Amino acid sequence: MKTIFITTLLMIFSTSYAVANSSEVTHVDVRKTGGNYNFSVTIKHADTGWDHYANKWEVVGDKGEVYGTRILHHPHVNEQPFTRSLSNVKIPAGIKSVIIRSYDSVHGLGEKEFRVELP
Repeated sequence: MKTIFITTLLMIFSTSYAVANSSEVTHVDVRKTGGNYNFSVTIKHADTGWDHYANKWEVVGDKGEVYGTRILHHPHVNEQPFTRSLSNVKIPAGIKSVIIRSYDSVHGLGEKEFRVELP
């Protein structure tokens, strides 16, 4: 009986541990080229495959205006964290910083936003 109880607890713990959480932006590199911006964004997510993976990130202003979106077309199960870029993002003059938000295919919008100052 004791062995069954311990085995059951281990199964519950390992199952809950394996479930991927929401995606998280861990690093952003932004460069200004002409009047536009190029972003390289690093995302961490415990992708499990096509059923649950980080599927996009976006560049957003303080009032929720979306300046650019990078769709992630496939899971990155064996490449964590991973970095993807988005070029030629137009951001209005006078904006000093933006927010980078990441999403995954199960939870949607990630729990944390990443603010970055523009050069």
